[in-house]
Amino acid sequence: MKSVDYGHGSIAKAIVRSAGPMMIAQVLSLLYNMIDRMYIAYMPQGTIAIGAVGLCFPILTIMIAFANLYGSGGGPLLAICRGRNEEQEAKRIQAATLGLIVITGLVLMIVTQRWNSPILRLFGATSGNLSYAKQYLDIVLWGTVFSMLATGMNPFLIAQGRPLASMTTIAIGAVLNIVLDPLFIFVWQMGIAGAAIATVISQMISALIVLSLLMSKRAVLKLDFSLVFPSLKWGRIRRITSLGFAGFIMQVTNSIVQSVSNSVLGQLGGDLYISIMTIVSSVRQILDTPISGLVEGASPILSFNYGANQMGRVKKTILWMTGICLGYTVVVWLCVIIWPEVFIDLFNQDPNLIKIARPALTMYFVAFIFQAFQYAGQTVFKSLNMRNQAVFFSLFRKVVLVVPLTLLLPHFMGVMGVFAAEPISNFIGGCACYICMYGTVYRKIKS
Repeated sequence: MKSVDYGHGSIAKAIVRSAGPMMIAQVLSLLYNMIDRMYIAYMPQGTIAIGAVGLCFPILTIMIAFANLYGSGGGPLLAICRGRNEEQEAKRIQAATLGLIVITGLVLMIVTQRWNSPILRLFGATSGNLSYAKQYLDIVLWGTVFSMLATGMNPFLIAQGRPLASMTTIAIGAVLNIVLDPLFIFVWQMGIAGAAIATVISQMISALIVLSLLMSKRAVLKLDFSLVFPSLKWGRIRRITSLGFAGFIMQVTNSIVQSVSNSVLGQLGGDLYISIMTIVSSVRQILDTPISGLVEGASPILSFNYGANQMGRVKKTILWMTGICLGYTVVVWLCVIIWPEVFIDLFNQDPNLIKIARPALTMYFVAFIFQAFQYAGQTVFKSLNMRNQAVFFSLFRKVVLVVPLTLLLPHFMGVMGVFAAEPISNFIGGCACYICMYGTVYRKIKS
């Protein structure tokens, strides 16, 4: 697979070649979780079971957030080093990231296994769904290290100009999950435990393929295991984690928001509304994923040209990225507003659930267009190594806006207030992030 040249030629072509495979890869990665939910919804007691699995995902998201803490920090740093022709430091960053992922994954797996029931209750589990949630989580936790490796080391394939290789690794894992899920769940009648086993096997295979590609002769910067421990110096770890902290905060706060939402919904509407929020969150993940892949594909182009001091190309990349993000969010917004039931039917066809879920989904997505500004602005800050701004706007939208609104709005709007918190934060957070990026970065770039 030929590497993408980030420093020369058409910006639009570079974004398409880099972001196209990343968008596909992100969608396929999401299938790991989505396929589980779709099959589980059609089990006996499927409505309760899908709500139980939804309770596990904030916990699993926090674990993946640690992988992104290292991967989304190390990937841009490697791209900047490549732009500056600092090959040895780039190799050390890659090796240090691998070590951080493995150590953190083992610690998280042991701690969560030890206190899984209290943790699930903290995230909103009830006596009606705790047994399902615990059964799923106990098994999925065994794949923690593999899941984190597949997620955290993929950005290094992209940073080396190999987005197609990244897409291939994720595609193989996703296809395996699609094939194994019905076998374990229905053919071998293992139910929710079967869905967890299928996910772990798929993540394991995906992780092994990522590592083999980074170690192959065709790798631009070959992964060197002998550098792992010597590279774990505090200064390098701080650079990786401080740059990746914005993405980490975004994912952790997503989990906090989901757990707060589940808690409020459980008190106001019971298990049915927790299941509805799981479906709404699943739809959001599906529709967020392509735009996330787009900005992840554009990120190394920004980082490489920033490192090479080609500011004209940085400016053009920002314009193209923003335009594509806006076009995508407009199309998605129209589809959800006009045909909400199409998305709900993917996860459940219970008439009572659909009746309640339709207005909830519409409310949740009413300001989805403004996600384009949040993603574009956030990506510019992260890619150009502007840590403080990236972290601030991650915290601002979720912690400062969504959590208080989730607790406050139900006093005025009832259960629908929980779903209304998201669009308000999209509008305020997205506009604030992009306006700040435009004033502090875009206007000051000299072509």
